[in-house]
Amino acid sequence: METASPPPPARGVTGTPKISRRLRLALLTVATILVVSALTRLPAWSLQELRSFDYLSTLDDPTPPADSPIVVAIDEPSLAELNVQWPWPRDIHARLITALRAAGAKAIALDIIFAEPSTPERDAALAAALGPDVVLAGDESVIVTPQAEQLVRATPLPLFSEAGAVTGMASITLGGDGIFRDLPRYDDALARQLARVAGLPDDLPPGDWMIQSYGPARSYPTVSYYQALDPQNFLPKDFFRDRVVIVGLSLQNAPEIDHGGADAFATPYTVHTGRLVAGVEIQATLFDNITKGSAIRRAESPLVLIGIALAAILAAFTVWRSTRWQTAAVALAVTLALAAISFLLIRQAYLFVSPLGPALAFVSVAVGQAAFDYADERRNRKQITRAFSQYLSPALVERLARDPSQLRLGGERRTLSILFCDVRGFTTIAETMKDDPEQLTNLINRLLTPLSEIVLGHGGTIDKYIGDCLMAFWNAPLDDDDHANHAVAAAIDMLARMEALNAELKREAAERGSAYHELRIGIGINTGDCVVGNMGSSQRFDYSVLGDSVNLASRLEGASKNYGVPLLIGEGTALLADRFVSLELDRITVKGRTVASPVFTALPDVPAGTAARHNRIIAARYAGTLQPEDPLFNELMAALPALSRYYEGVRASLVDNHTCEGKQASS
Repeated sequence: METASPPPPARGVTGTPKISRRLRLALLTVATILVVSALTRLPAWSLQELRSFDYLSTLDDPTPPADSPIVVAIDEPSLAELNVQWPWPRDIHARLITALRAAGAKAIALDIIFAEPSTPERDAALAAALGPDVVLAGDESVIVTPQAEQLVRATPLPLFSEAGAVTGMASITLGGDGIFRDLPRYDDALARQLARVAGLPDDLPPGDWMIQSYGPARSYPTVSYYQALDPQNFLPKDFFRDRVVIVGLSLQNAPEIDHGGADAFATPYTVHTGRLVAGVEIQATLFDNITKGSAIRRAESPLVLIGIALAAILAAFTVWRSTRWQTAAVALAVTLALAAISFLLIRQAYLFVSPLGPALAFVSVAVGQAAFDYADERRNRKQITRAFSQYLSPALVERLARDPSQLRLGGERRTLSILFCDVRGFTTIAETMKDDPEQLTNLINRLLTPLSEIVLGHGGTIDKYIGDCLMAFWNAPLDDDDHANHAVAAAIDMLARMEALNAELKREAAERGSAYHELRIGIGINTGDCVVGNMGSSQRFDYSVLGDSVNLASRLEGASKNYGVPLLIGEGTALLADRFVSLELDRITVKGRTVASPVFTALPDVPAGTAARHNRIIAARYAGTLQPEDPLFNELMAALPALSRYYEGVRASLVDNHTCEGKQASS
């Protein structure tokens, strides 16, 4: 993300201090931590976290361990092969146990509840086949009545327990969304009892443990019940040797979640397949989770809160300086990174820390600060537009509003081109219109409006109006590498516009039969270093410029009438305005300065060789060798009629000098 160096304390265009951005970001971070932490306490939020666990714990499609239990499925082929109505006679189960034991199975679990007696002969046959290597399922349920809640445990017949069979509770608890995830806490759970019978570890440390699913339905090695009854003919040799076997109901086609199924439940893999998993496979999953230590512990609240706080603080540092469009990409990347970290914790540390809380905290801080920054930007754009709409052209105001970094409020030193434009003889005009102030105001407006439009059209900034005088400058607040040329071009267009305006005024005066007042302007332009910025008092200020270069520009405007030219420019402007022909006129010491400054005028076009002849006159004048009768005067007045008054003035001054010298010689 692109960032900028730390800005000074923020101030609006009006100069009023704004609330610290960093203070607001800190408050946003703290508020986000508190709100997101509170959200994690809600049941609805907990369900979303569990759903994220479903996706992350099954992301790499884990498969059952190599020595996982073998499932003997009471399935459709077995029902068809045995051709006996379910529940099957118990002597069939006795035959199965005998066959499995003979095939080398080291532990057998029947996920079938034998809580009620059948016929004495068949019960006796099953009891005879049982032993300490067999676990029979029990069940625990809660019966709720208006009067009380009653815990009911269904266990195998005492006959079977006396025969040496171990009882294991096959009950499981579903989450609030109907998905099985939690490891049963029973000490005598079927999977734990089976682990003890098989001589495997069955420890379950305290805490909130969730299962690691191993694939969708039928992921465990499964054989049909009828095959297990006769493994020598239906199964590979030693198929059951030293293996744990779990027998239970398992339909060959896993039922869909919206149809339900007998002894089938939704697991984390159901989010991918939409299908339920048989209870016997769930018991196999629990067995592997307990014996392999692959169960996943759910992080406790303090660790979750720490994760939320760290994510919020990280977001604050990310947007500490600024926000850009890349902020959204960073937020997405961090969200994916948090999910990846959560996945790695599941796989490497068997710990589930939900990424949702930290991700929400990061996004909330980043997006929240981006929203604040956007609001600030909109407000600043409005302030900038309002503050500079009177000084700059609409295009420049829009450019400045789009990129306020180009605006450096306060004082700064810059090289500017400054223009002063004043109306010649306006005092006399105003005197003749003293009885008609409305007409005088209309005249001023008709004069300043087109001149202002020309300045703005050439990218200038209007500083102020001083009566009939207009002051403008270039290269601030926006950079303008060609400011001298733009200032001179504006001046030449202003002079041309005056001719058109005078023609309009003359025609209107003739139509009214009133006096016509010709408007003439003088323009001075100078280029040099100035201080530019907001200047004034805390109650009222203007965006203006100060400096010696400004004073010289003003003096040049006043001196232009002495040279018979409407435009006088300084040496700095003449050097930079390379699109125009700059002709030096004199070296003068203006009021307030002790050093003589060369002054020039600028013309859009000069005939070939004319500039060189003009420079010869200037050089001769400085050397004191210029004569009034020099033929160059007539040649230049013919070639440059715009400077005719200037040449006439120079020649007249030479005549006067010669006359004074003659009188002094006579006396």
